[in-house]
Amino acid sequence: MKFTLSWLRDHLDTTCSLHEIADTLTRIGLEVEEVTNPAEALAPFRVAEVLSAERHPQADKLQVLSVDAGEGPVQVVCGAPNARAGMKGVFGPPGAYVPGSDLTLKVAAIRGVESRGMMCSVRELQLGEEHDGIIELAVDAPVGSSFARYAGLDDPVFDVALTPNRPDCLGVRGIARDLAAAGLGTLREQPVRPVAARFPNPIAIRVEEGSGCEAFAGRLIRGVRNGASPEWLKRRLIAVGLRPISALVDITNFFSLDQARPLHVYDAAKLKGAVVARRARNGERFLALNDKEYAVTGEDCVIADEQAVLGLGGVMGGAETGVSERTTELLLECAWFDPERIGATGRRHTITSDARARFERGVDPTALEAMTEAATAMIVELCGGEASEVAVATTERWREVVAPRTVRFRPDRTADLAGLDLPASEQTNILQRLGFEVTGDGVLPPGWRPDIDGEADLVEEVARIHGFDGIPSSPLPRPAGVARPTATAAQRLERRVRRAAAANGLVEAITWSFVSEAEAAPFGPDQQEAAWIVANPISEELKVMRPSLLPGLLAAARRNLDRGATSVRLFEIGRRYLADAERPTLGIVLAGEAAPRRWQHGKAQPFTPFDVKAEVLALLEAAGAPVSNLQVFPDAGPTWHPGRSATVRLGPKAVLAAFGELHPRLARQFDVPAGTQAAELFLDAIPAPRGATRTRPAFTPPTLQPVTRDFAFIVPDELAADALVRAVRGAEKALIVGARVFDRYQPEGGQLSLAVEVVLQPTERTLTDDEIAAVSARIVSAAEKLGARLRG
Repeated sequence: MKFTLSWLRDHLDTTCSLHEIADTLTRIGLEVEEVTNPAEALAPFRVAEVLSAERHPQADKLQVLSVDAGEGPVQVVCGAPNARAGMKGVFGPPGAYVPGSDLTLKVAAIRGVESRGMMCSVRELQLGEEHDGIIELAVDAPVGSSFARYAGLDDPVFDVALTPNRPDCLGVRGIARDLAAAGLGTLREQPVRPVAARFPNPIAIRVEEGSGCEAFAGRLIRGVRNGASPEWLKRRLIAVGLRPISALVDITNFFSLDQARPLHVYDAAKLKGAVVARRARNGERFLALNDKEYAVTGEDCVIADEQAVLGLGGVMGGAETGVSERTTELLLECAWFDPERIGATGRRHTITSDARARFERGVDPTALEAMTEAATAMIVELCGGEASEVAVATTERWREVVAPRTVRFRPDRTADLAGLDLPASEQTNILQRLGFEVTGDGVLPPGWRPDIDGEADLVEEVARIHGFDGIPSSPLPRPAGVARPTATAAQRLERRVRRAAAANGLVEAITWSFVSEAEAAPFGPDQQEAAWIVANPISEELKVMRPSLLPGLLAAARRNLDRGATSVRLFEIGRRYLADAERPTLGIVLAGEAAPRRWQHGKAQPFTPFDVKAEVLALLEAAGAPVSNLQVFPDAGPTWHPGRSATVRLGPKAVLAAFGELHPRLARQFDVPAGTQAAELFLDAIPAPRGATRTRPAFTPPTLQPVTRDFAFIVPDELAADALVRAVRGAEKALIVGARVFDRYQPEGGQLSLAVEVVLQPTERTLTDDEIAAVSARIVSAAEKLGARLRG
C-alpha cells in the first residue's frame, strides 16, 4: 500500500515528523518497507525563463534558446514547438539525470551548436505521458527556485506492507485512523454531503440470490464531461505508481486508495436494459479492461445487462462498457461482494487487481450508501452533470452482513493473553479510538474491521496500539535437567551430509524451488516427475516446481563461470517435487577444472565421472549407508552421458544416487562446459543404520598390524571393476576389510588388466604365511568365477 505524506495529512491532523510517522506505523503492525521522496530525483531541476529563442542555423525544427535558471544566461538547443521567449519552464543543467529518458545531461554540440542543458517535458520528468512540448509554468513562477518544491512534488511516499487481516488499511483513511489511535494526531472529520437527486434512475438494478453479490447500489449521472483529471489528482496517482487515464477512471482509483472502497463506472449509453449481478452461464465470455478475453464459469459472479456479460463482479470490469472521453452518461456501481467468492474467482482466472485485493479481504458493508454519495459528489464536482436517485438491490443475506456483531471482551484477558496489565479504562479508550463501540462486557466492531472475530482479536488491538515493545520480557519455564534433542532422524541426516559436503570442499548453494517448463522437461518425462505446475506463477521462468535440483545448480555454476571462476564445486540440499511426493535430495555440480590429481602433473585437469563418484561415495558413507554393500550400475538415464554415468544401488531396485557426466544436449541447454559432472543423492532412500543410537560408539582401533596384498588380473573387457572388487571382498569376509582397484592397464591390441589392492585385518593373532596364501587362493578362485585370471 502506497500513499504520500500530504495524502495522509488530508485525513490526519498531525505535526509529527516523517520519521515519527514511519516508526509508529511499524510499531503498531503496519510495517513500513520504504519511504521515498520524488523530489530527491528532481533536485537538480530549476524553474527557468526563456530569454530569447532563435532558429537553429543548421536545423529548421530546432531552436537556440537563451535560458536563465537563476545563474545568468545559458545556451540550450531545444526542439519543442512551444519554446518561445518570455515563457517559463523546467531546466536541467549538465550532470542532471533525466529519469524519463534514462540519460545524464552533459555539454554537447547539437548540429554544430553547443547546448549546456535541457528544457524538459512532462514525460521526461516522469510526471505524465505528455511529450508534445516542454513544461510551461505560470508567469509568476520564481526563476531559479527548485521545480520540485514549486510544483508541490516534495511529498514523501510511504510503502507499507500489510497483513491480509487489515482490509481497512488498504485505504489511507484506515491508516490515518490507526495513527490517530496511537496518539500521532487527530482523525479529521469528513462528513458526507448527499447529492440531490434530480430524476429517477432509469436503469433497473437487480441482484440474484446466491450470486456472490449481496448488495448493489447504482446511480446514473448524466451531462458529464470526461476530460483530464485536475493536477492534484494526477500527482497523487502518479506518486503511488498509477497512470492517470481520465477523470472518471481516476476518481474510482482515488476511492480505492483513499477509502479502501473499489467502485466501477459504466458508459450508460452502452448498456442494454437492466443491470444484474448473477451467476455466470456456461459459454459466456467477455473482453476485460486488461484487453484479455475470459470464459466465465458457473461459479463466477458476473455483472451483466440484458444482452451480455459486462465484467467479473469485484474482480475486473469489461472493455465494451468502459467510459471514454465521449462518455456523457455513466452508471456508478458501489457493490459488496462475498470475499470467498471473489478470492476463488480471481484465482480461477489468475487475475490480480486492486478491486480483488480489497473485496477478497472484506470492504466495509455499512458504508455502501455513504461511498456512493461521496463518489457522486466528486464526479459532479470534477466532471459536472446531475445525478439520479440511488437504486439499491440486496439479497436476503445482506441483513446478516450488515447486522451488528457483538464480541465479548474482558479487560483482564489482556494480561493473560498479551502479558500487559492495563487499566480497563485505558483499554476501552484504545478500542474507542479505533472505532469500536464498547457496551458493558461486549464490543461492537466497526464495519471496516471484518477480521475481528473473538476476544483474542480485541486483545491484539489493545496490545499493538499500546505497543508490543511495552510487553515485559519473561523467559519461558524450563524443566530441570539437560534438554532432550528435538531433531528428527531426517534432519540429523541432512545435517551430517551438509557438514560432510562442506568438509570435502563443496560450496553450498540455495536456489529457487521453481524452474521454467523448459528447464524441468529433461528431468522428469519418464516418471511424470514434472507434475507440479504453479497455477499463478511469479513469472513464466518460475512456473514448475523443480523435479530435480540440477537446473538451479547448473544455472548457479554458469553464473560463477561467467564471472571468471575456473573451478566450481557446488552442492544443495533441498526438495524435488515429483508426481507422488516431495523427495529430500542432495545435488552436486562440478564444472571447470579440478585440482591436480597427482603432484607430478603440475596443472589442473578437467573433472571426470570418477571425481563426482568419489564425492557421492563419501557422502553416502557420511549418511550411514552401507558403502561396502553398494553396487554401481552403468547408465543413469537420458539426463546423463551414455557410458559416463551410473547409479549407486543397494540391491537392484533401491537407487541411492545417480552420478556422472551431463548429457551434451543438456550441457548445451544450460550453457555449461562439456564434461560438467553432476550427481543427485536421494536422501529418503538411504536406509537408517541398524541399531543406530544417539551416542557415538567408542573408538576401538585394531591391535594387530594389517596385511596388504596386490593382485593383478587379466579380465574380460565387459567385466565391471565393481563386480571384481565385490567378488574379492566376498572371498574371505572375516579377514578382508578393504579392496580397491588401483591400476588399469591395457596395451594397444592387448588384454585388459586390473590391479586390486586387498587389506587383511587379523583380530586374534598374526597371520602365518600359509594362512595368507590360503586367503590369496580363495581370492583368485573367486575372480576366476567371473572370467578373470591371475596375470603371470
